[in-house]
Amino acid sequence: MAMVDVTVRGAGIFGLSVAWACVLRGASVRVVDPAGPAAGASGGIVGALAPHVPENWNAKKAFQLGSLLSAEAFWAEVEAEGGRAPGYIRSGRLQPVADDAALALARQRQDTAAELWQGRARWELIRAEDRDWAPHSPTGWLIHDTLSALVHPRQACAALVAALAVRGVEIVAEAPEAGQTLWATGVAGLETLNAGHPRLVGAGIKGQAALLQLDQGGAAQLFADGVHVIPHLDGTVAVGGTTEREYDTPNSTDAQLDAVIAKARAAVPALRDAPVVERWAGLRPRSRSRAPMLGAWPGKPGHYIANGGFKIGFGMAPKVAEVMADLLLEGRDAIPEGFRVEDNL
Repeated sequence: MAMVDVTVRGAGIFGLSVAWACVLRGASVRVVDPAGPAAGASGGIVGALAPHVPENWNAKKAFQLGSLLSAEAFWAEVEAEGGRAPGYIRSGRLQPVADDAALALARQRQDTAAELWQGRARWELIRAEDRDWAPHSPTGWLIHDTLSALVHPRQACAALVAALAVRGVEIVAEAPEAGQTLWATGVAGLETLNAGHPRLVGAGIKGQAALLQLDQGGAAQLFADGVHVIPHLDGTVAVGGTTEREYDTPNSTDAQLDAVIAKARAAVPALRDAPVVERWAGLRPRSRSRAPMLGAWPGKPGHYIANGGFKIGFGMAPKVAEVMADLLLEGRDAIPEGFRVEDNL
């Protein structure tokens, strides 16, 4: 196969991951972003790689499963090449069980997970007692899944930048188009698409999160009372987040984040005295369909789109990179229904 030139516009998680997948297949790649790597939502702090519930199976859940199962090898290869750790660990997740009805549902999901997750991960019930790192559970039971993982978003993007640099790829502020062009430009890209279509293609949804100083590295992530609690390997714990369709300023934090921190402290006793070391806010790109938006840009030959990662961009990135490299380099379309650009237009 002749070498293919690829220009990736956008140095967030989708752009960097697709660039990496293309480089591994021998493409000549340039990455262009005037703001630099991870300047948007990919520069956040949460990094929960968690699956949807194992039931009502569909293409989105199957795609996500494939991505989560391939993440360990993906990030190990990135780290080995560039020498920078992405903060990835598949340490599972714990969730409280609220009442008897939730307990019965969790038992059903144990069986469906065994089938749908191909025996490669478990969804199981465990007792909550005698656990220092766990959310309070009214029933005394916790849901434990072994599919969930976490990554530190900023460190993951820096690891990709380092791996790409070893292969001779730098992130530049501007460059002329060359060969196939991928637009992975997040909220700005959605706004461009909105301007050319009669209905909303997607929008930026504000999220707020915080970092607390507490070393629980290697422990399971927690999800309780709508709050993600992510114990990063660097000795911090991220808590998040909010989902704000309306906001005054995109990058400011406010009382809504205070409420998230309070919920996290109430649900997880180990967090009660942990100091807050950073507050973060930013816009995350959500497509109209709520699924990642992937594929050729209709009416623009040679141009492609990878956008709409919203809250699951890092979890979806290994599989997004694979299918977009298939399309850009080989013309092979393996994008599932519901993920296509035209589904949002």
